[in-house]
Amino acid sequence: MKYTPQQRRRLLMQYLEQHGELSVDQMASELQTSEVTIRKDLAALESSGLLLRRYGGAIPLPSEMAAEKPGEPVSKRKLAIAKAAAKLIRDHNRLIIDSGSTTAAMLPELGNKQGLIVMTNSLNIANSLRELENEPTLLMTGGTWDPHSEAFQGQVAEQVLRAYDFDQLFIGADGIDINRGTTTFNELIGLSRVMAEAAREVIVMVEADKVGRKIPNLELPWDSIDTLVTDKTLSSEDRASIEALGIKLIIV
Repeated sequence: MKYTPQQRRRLLMQYLEQHGELSVDQMASELQTSEVTIRKDLAALESSGLLLRRYGGAIPLPSEMAAEKPGEPVSKRKLAIAKAAAKLIRDHNRLIIDSGSTTAAMLPELGNKQGLIVMTNSLNIANSLRELENEPTLLMTGGTWDPHSEAFQGQVAEQVLRAYDFDQLFIGADGIDINRGTTTFNELIGLSRVMAEAAREVIVMVEADKVGRKIPNLELPWDSIDTLVTDKTLSSEDRASIEALGIKLIIV
């Protein structure tokens, strides 16, 4: 039987819900199609926020990530964080803006800044920057496209970043580990660390409910972070712990 893309993807999601994981080769055999087709289906489902791809297959989207569905309006907390972070930027600053919905929310606030130079690994952020009337100078990292983060990653991107010197990095996170630093579901963490090395000031933008999330991959250790911009739901205990590490806290 030949399935349409919609039918295949529905069957893939049903299998994933029943078994908790799936493999590309097995699903290609069961649905009588090629592994390339299954990979494309999984990429489309991941882009829609329905699953998380892993080498050779896929797993269900972790509940922490499922709470943030693509296409939904940016939350008031993210907008407040974005506005506060943008106030840290001066005219003629050289910036790195990492991919992510919180960092992207900052872009409209940059329209009154003059002479900015901005490097990003995100096509979405690059396109938004091009629409600003003040026309900041745009630099792209290049590299290998990662559909999970919807951004460029890899050694080429890292080499490009190492050739520049920046004033500030603005970056989000999937979680905050009070003892370790920022954490992420994405296993591609090399570029984030190179971004931090290339910038004089590292500003993390994250909602307070991400503090304490149990996420395996350490992205940026605390000693790589200068400023954390978050919201007023941060507990007094977590606030004291973060400030004790020498991190500048901006709470909105």
